[in-house]
Amino acid sequence: MTGDGERMLGGLLEASQLAAMEDLPGLVAEYGRLTGFSQTVIYVADLQQRMLVPLAGRHDVFREPLEPIRIDATMAGRAFRSVEIVQARHMLDPAAPETVRASPAGHGPHRMWVPLLNGTERIGVLEVTVPQGSEGVALLAGRLALLVSLLLISKGPHSDSYTRLVRAQPMTLSAEVLWNLLPPRTFADDRVVVSAALEPIYEVGGDAYDYAIDGDTLHVSIFDAMGHDAAAGLTATIAMGSARTSRRQGKDLPATSEAIDAVIAEQFTGRFATGVLADLDLRTGRLTWVNRGHHPPLVIRGGQQVATLSGVPDPPMGFGLGLSTGLLRYQLEPGDRLLFYTDGIIEAQSPDGQVFGLERFIDFIVRREADGMSAPETLRRLIQTILERQRGRLQDDATVLMVEWRTKRQQHLILENARVPVPQEAT
Repeated sequence: MTGDGERMLGGLLEASQLAAMEDLPGLVAEYGRLTGFSQTVIYVADLQQRMLVPLAGRHDVFREPLEPIRIDATMAGRAFRSVEIVQARHMLDPAAPETVRASPAGHGPHRMWVPLLNGTERIGVLEVTVPQGSEGVALLAGRLALLVSLLLISKGPHSDSYTRLVRAQPMTLSAEVLWNLLPPRTFADDRVVVSAALEPIYEVGGDAYDYAIDGDTLHVSIFDAMGHDAAAGLTATIAMGSARTSRRQGKDLPATSEAIDAVIAEQFTGRFATGVLADLDLRTGRLTWVNRGHHPPLVIRGGQQVATLSGVPDPPMGFGLGLSTGLLRYQLEPGDRLLFYTDGIIEAQSPDGQVFGLERFIDFIVRREADGMSAPETLRRLIQTILERQRGRLQDDATVLMVEWRTKRQQHLILENARVPVPQEAT
């Protein structure tokens, strides 16, 4: 790294220690200029991952406030979707913004869009104009984007202005509570990728998902509580909290589901939740689970569905009826995609009454896998497709959780690509 690069990253890190979220755009622009970076803009994805929204404080070359950018069908969106640096060969001349001048590959100023990532979780895109396109410049821009991502993650939870920025509309009380408890929608290490999607984001009622790593075990759970109101949200929240408490006390899956059953029955009359609680051994791919009245998980392998993890489901949680089937088992293979979902996914209906259905759901996942699409982008497009079919209004909560179990070599390649995205040129 050049001396200017060290001063840029080190100076930004030091200056950010006592900075608020609102200070970040100015600080990034200030320290970016040390390496010749100009017109630096931070864009963050809205909650539905439809738009890239600029942080306040930056303007375009016309000195006008920046507008949100669509994630689909734009170069900035391409950087977000594919997790790679995108470079523009043509750009506005700051000295004459009404004209456009060509910039051959590798020569002259380039505009870059660099993904903002927290591990493999996509936060947004950093737009920066660089003196010229080169591998070294792209590497430095990628490292700046990594630092910006860490600053957004550390300061975002304490900033109401940031929270308002990424929301397109107000949240219901139930959704507000739930979203503050859910884990990030994407997580990855060298053995597994976990991705989740949940709609309607602003009015979610009784759906919830959870996951956590404990040594060599991945804990995964999905819940669907009765109803679509604040009580349903509270039921799902209690189920998730009880599951966390039980697993952290070392209880096995059957005992954990029984604890959830008991606490729902204690707190409510006539309320219940279906769900699947699962453990994946990350060394061997051995999956164990308990199904409490929920849709069975699916296994996708090599471009096709190879298993429906069915069995006689135990009763939903909240009735106090106890277990009959208990613990179930399945052996995954490296590269398998494991799908958990709620009925809002497969029962989503178009205005003419056409149901999305299990077959279409599976086909969508398989086709995206065949295209080499990442799990987070697959689920983003799935939810967008379902919303479009229902003209933006779901009849029920729709949640899907995807787990990819991978060999260390497979995941190493994914993480390396995420750390320093590969520059791609766009005309």
